[in-house]
Amino acid sequence: KYAANAFLAMKITFINEMADLCEAVGADVQQVAKGIGLDNRIGGKFLNAGPGYGGSCFPKDTLALVRTATDFGAPVQLIETTVRVNDQRKKAMADKVVQAMGGDVKGKRIGVLGLTFKPNTDDMRDAPSLDIIPALQTLGATITAYDPEGEREARHLLEDVDFAAEPYAVARDADAVVIITEWDQFRALDLDRLKAAMTTPVLVDLRNIYRPEDVRRQGFDYVSIGRA
Repeated sequence: KYAANAFLAMKITFINEMADLCEAVGADVQQVAKGIGLDNRIGGKFLNAGPGYGGSCFPKDTLALVRTATDFGAPVQLIETTVRVNDQRKKAMADKVVQAMGGDVKGKRIGVLGLTFKPNTDDMRDAPSLDIIPALQTLGATITAYDPEGEREARHLLEDVDFAAEPYAVARDADAVVIITEWDQFRALDLDRLKAAMTTPVLVDLRNIYRPEDVRRQGFDYVSIGRA
């Protein structure tokens, strides 16, 4: 089990690094993922670029495998690197938001859609939001957040966050909206209504759930993962 989950965690971390490379060279990570996923030795699962893995299994099992390997004198350097890179990635997502907002978030209001580590759960364990939100707060941002199921648990883990009752309330007077978890209801937002509620139409999509050309056509400054 440890080996299987560590391998999948490494696969996620690989496509996240490919996403960074795609941004640098002007490629599209979704096309890259589709291409390599056609190779049946690799497969297309766990090749969705995003803000890093979390949850109850991958963080725990990768660390357990690293510890076991170290105890027995057979270090697993690929998994050690995977753990380190994933931790760094979650923190780097805050920088991505800052850059999308012109390099400074002090005094700005940021709306966050999604707090749990994945949709259809209330599980907040090692969720990327737990790194991204405090980092933005440290830089002076005010956070309003909405999650369909994670609010109760998030209230114990996040400080000084205003929790909204529905997605569009998150956008009210916001200088940017950030999608962290890919809940289905976030895939069909009324973008005109979202934009009308915002002070500045900046949308940071850390799950690539929208087509860039569609969102930009609606007048948003749109930033996603691994796409020019």
